[in-house]
Amino acid sequence: MGQQNERSVEVVTADPSAIGLFGLAMVTLVASTEKLGLTEGTSLILPWAFFLGGIGQLYASYLDSKKNNVFGTTAFGGFGLFWLGVGMTWMIQMGALGEPLFLNADSSQLGVAFLGYLIFSIFMTVGAMGTHKVLFTIFVFIDFLFLGLTLSSFGIMYPFSSMLAAVSEMLIALLSFYGSAAAVLNTHFGRVVLPVGKPFGIFTEVKEFKSAA
Repeated sequence: MGQQNERSVEVVTADPSAIGLFGLAMVTLVASTEKLGLTEGTSLILPWAFFLGGIGQLYASYLDSKKNNVFGTTAFGGFGLFWLGVGMTWMIQMGALGEPLFLNADSSQLGVAFLGYLIFSIFMTVGAMGTHKVLFTIFVFIDFLFLGLTLSSFGIMYPFSSMLAAVSEMLIALLSFYGSAAAVLNTHFGRVVLPVGKPFGIFTEVKEFKSAA
């Protein structure tokens, strides 16, 4: 009886990737317009960074932790915290948290943080190979985003690296909207409305081989 109840709970548990990818899509869409020169300033990116990029993805991370999904918990949690950090960084750069913080800001430290997230996104990209191809592609462009942000923060090939970050971020937004829509519509209608592609299966095959042995 207890096992039946547990199975019932698992069936009705919603897929957190729908809200998590929507949060990622919204914040990267708005932020990319500033990088592409379509909009100006970061003041009105802050609400989307805090609420959609930050809280929205942290909520998805929490839900994935309830499903014992280490990959989803780490991905949404890591990037949710990233956007909270970026939002705080923008506030410091705008002087909103006081002149002493603004005067002591060193942009090279931001470059180091982006480098750290590049490392994080690379090994998460390997993990995304076990999910589906849309999510894997999103992670590939996240890698390019952090590569561009890291290089541009250190002033390396600035015109190219800043444009690489801008274009990658816009593509992340578009693909994340698609991934979120797929998670909602495919589940809602009980059929494949928007295909996302099967996992690459490389590590799945290894796991199955070890189990059989």
